Amino acid sequence: MADNGNGGGGAAGVVAVLVIFIIVVLVALYFFGVFGGRGGASVPNKVDVNIQSK
Repeated sequence: MADNGNGGGGAAGVVAVLVIFIIVVLVALYFFGVFGGRGGASVPNKVDVNIQSK
């Protein structure tokens, strides 16, 4: 009779850990997309370095 107050507590903990894991994976994928080989918002793919002299 003492177990009536904590029904589903273990399942909620497992769900919380899975949600945190998914968030960490998505953040890692975002940073690898930005700073990885294909470039992103902070890493331009092409830089124009033309200098015109008169």
